[in-house]
Amino acid sequence: MPALLGRKVGMTQVFGEDGRVERVTVVEAGPCRVTGLRTDDRDGYTAVQLGFGDVPERKLTKAELGHAKKSGDAPLRHLCEFRGEGEGLEVGQELTVDVFEKGATVKVSATSKGKGFQGTVKRHRFSRGPVTHGSHNVRAPGSIGASATPSRVFKGIRGPGQMGNKRVTQRGLEVVDVLADRNLLLLRGSVPGPKGAVVEIRTEA
Repeated sequence: MPALLGRKVGMTQVFGEDGRVERVTVVEAGPCRVTGLRTDDRDGYTAVQLGFGDVPERKLTKAELGHAKKSGDAPLRHLCEFRGEGEGLEVGQELTVDVFEKGATVKVSATSKGKGFQGTVKRHRFSRGPVTHGSHNVRAPGSIGASATPSRVFKGIRGPGQMGNKRVTQRGLEVVDVLADRNLLLLRGSVPGPKGAVVEIRTEA
């Protein structure tokens, strides 16, 4: 199951061989370097740690620099572990966008766009209240309290709060094209996160 770290470039459209237009997200995927391997005997699980994006040494801590030098790599900005991976890989090996094939199905994980503190109408698509006859309950969520039984508000009630800015995984994205000379992946559909966001790309298990 190939995996890579990348950066979301943006969305565009391309024309297929049959003339159909495809709405795609452009992702700069890799090159990534293997900075660590986890094994069942030593760590209790199997995984591969990939590094992506060069960064000046002055922007890393001594611990991060030591970790990079231990694997023989230059300093890398982003590190991420992929569970269940690592078979046949070696520390210091470089992975490029060639690990994915055109037509493959992948899933992409990233932090979604943060939309701040939002009310129930926008956050949970609640219906609004009446707007006539002096009503002041136009976009308010309404009463959520209970009577003597159970005399409390149940946990998990949908209400106002932080919207977005959380980890999201988009599944079932098809690889429309692989531009190996430019380290670009074209994925059908949208990908979580704003432009420039770091994304994790895995083949669909």
